[in-house]
This record gives sequence, C-alpha cells and structure tokens, in this order.
Amino acid sequence: MSNLPENLKETVQWINEQTGGFQPEAGIVLGSGLGKLAGQIDTAYELAYDSIPHFPVSTVKGHAGRLVFGTLGRKRVVAMAGRFHFYEGYSGEEVGFPIRVMRLLGIDALFLSNAAGSLNPDILIGDLCIIRDHINLQPDHPLRGKNYPELGPRFPDMFHSYDNTLIERGLAIAHSEGYRVNTGVYVGVQGPTLETPAEYKYLHIIGGDMVGMSTVSEVIVARHMGLRVFVVSVSTDQGYPPEVIKELTHEDVIRVANEAEPKVTRIITELIEGL
Repeated sequence: MSNLPENLKETVQWINEQTGGFQPEAGIVLGSGLGKLAGQIDTAYELAYDSIPHFPVSTVKGHAGRLVFGTLGRKRVVAMAGRFHFYEGYSGEEVGFPIRVMRLLGIDALFLSNAAGSLNPDILIGDLCIIRDHINLQPDHPLRGKNYPELGPRFPDMFHSYDNTLIERGLAIAHSEGYRVNTGVYVGVQGPTLETPAEYKYLHIIGGDMVGMSTVSEVIVARHMGLRVFVVSVSTDQGYPPEVIKELTHEDVIRVANEAEPKVTRIITELIEGL
C-alpha cells in the first residue's frame, strides 16, 4: 500500500457514509468454519468486502467475506465474517488493514477466533484453547516498512499482547459451561500446506500449543494501535505426539470448527456483554 494513513482515511470515511456513522465498541474476527457467530448479531448494516475501498477480499472456503455491523451482548460490534492470510498473496500490512479500520471506527477491544492444529497432547480434537501468547513464524511482518506515529509506535511492546482479564473471564465462562478448554501458545506459520510430522514436532519443541496460518499479524497490528485482544482457537486436528497424526483436509477443519462454533459464540458473546 502506497499511503496507509490516506487509504485508511478513505476506507473509514466510505464505511461511515454507508452506516450512518455507526460506532462499534468491539471488533470480532471469525476464522474458518466459525462464521455462524455473525448470525447471532442483531445486524444493522452489512458490507461485502469487495465493495469496500482498499479492502482485501476473502478467497478461502469457509470465509464469507463481509463486514457486519450490529449489536451482540447488548454492545455495538463490527464483525469480520472471513479473514485474510499471507498464503492468499496478501502482505502482512494488508492482512492487518481491516484491524486498523475497525480501530479507527471506534473499537477498543478485539476478539478473534481461529481453527488450529494441536501441538499439545492434552488438547484434543474439538477442544478450545484460549491463547495467552504467540510465536510468529510468518515471513512478512505487518509493521515492516514506514511507521506512521499516528497509528502506533515504531517499536511496540508485545509483552501484554493478550489481555489477562479477558483470558480469565473467558476461562471462567468456558468452565461454567463445562467446555474442555486450555490456555496456550499459538504458532503462526505461512501455509497453505499443513504441517509435516517433523514440523509438528519442531513446533511443539519450541513451545507451541496450537499452530495455524492466521491471527498473529492481526494481533500485532491490534497491539500497535493499543487494542485489548482476546483469541480462542478450536483444535481441529492433533499434530503431537507423532503417533496420533492423521491425514487432514480443509473440509475436516471446517467440520470440526462448525461443531465447536456454539461454544466460541457463547464465550465471545458473554465477554463482549461484560465489557
């Protein structure tokens, strides 16, 4: 992008014109197979990505490709039904662009969900993992290039990337509902290939509990702009120990994520309601 602040200004102005200046309090990003949460929103406005100036477009099955404005948990929200990935051909800056737009529209907290592979023997297929930290192995950093001080500092601190208060509340909600849930470290990789057994082992050794192809760039951009962040992963397959690995398709990922979606919806809705 040649001029990030100017592009953001044009995008936000266009959206405000379409929504009558709707000001969301929280932003939501919905991953593969998790788009049904958008159906729980009392929708006021809905914009297709391909109609929004400077916005990327989803190209992956399971990502609807629309921006939804409305009310969830008695709070005003904006939800991305479908996200963007480096493996689709987008740069880190482009992946993070919608997060910046949501921040400039008014949100102060960001809630993300994703479908990911388990690197932890205690996290089984269908389990939830609330992310408390990440390891970034993606090849393009979303803050690479010129820094614009009006958007955030040149060297943002990532020590508190994931909001501890939201993590504790999310765990309490999950436990009260009887969900199987852990906390863990998310490893962000390039994709689009799924991991080899040796790669799963390596990612486990370096400290990963979950592995996926999204989320990290969005979190970095969110922290760059001072947002509180909460992330929950759905474990759609097991990559460690090696003897439990099975062949996997994207359809398998979407199926498991669809089955876990009501749990994700419950947690995020209650968290937003408590903001």
